[in-house]
Amino acid sequence: QVQLVESGGGLVQAGGSLRLSCEAFGGTFSSYRMGWFRQAPGKEREFVARISWSGGSTYYADSVKGRFTISRDNAKNTVYLQMNSLKPEDTAVYYCAAQCNGCPTYNYWGQGTQVTVSS
Repeated sequence: QVQLVESGGGLVQAGGSLRLSCEAFGGTFSSYRMGWFRQAPGKEREFVARISWSGGSTYYADSVKGRFTISRDNAKNTVYLQMNSLKPEDTAVYYCAAQCNGCPTYNYWGQGTQVTVSS
């Protein structure tokens, strides 16, 4: 069983930056693909970014490409999401998720952290 705990959310003005962290407890963190998702009020949850177990491969949603950077530190069992040039439309609850090797979907989810971008 893996527990994921996000932190780093908050209120920021448009154009500002935030860095989200997600620490994993239990399991073998370095064997999991990690992802970030978000859900805005009244909308479905959407994919934001993902990173391979080694950190060597990343993938982003078009809406955040060039502004957000996903990274991980396997020694600290932590995945990060650096968010720059934030826009009001980035306002959402952000979730991290872990997908085990060979699994078709993400197996574990964090509780989420709120990001609010004011205009």
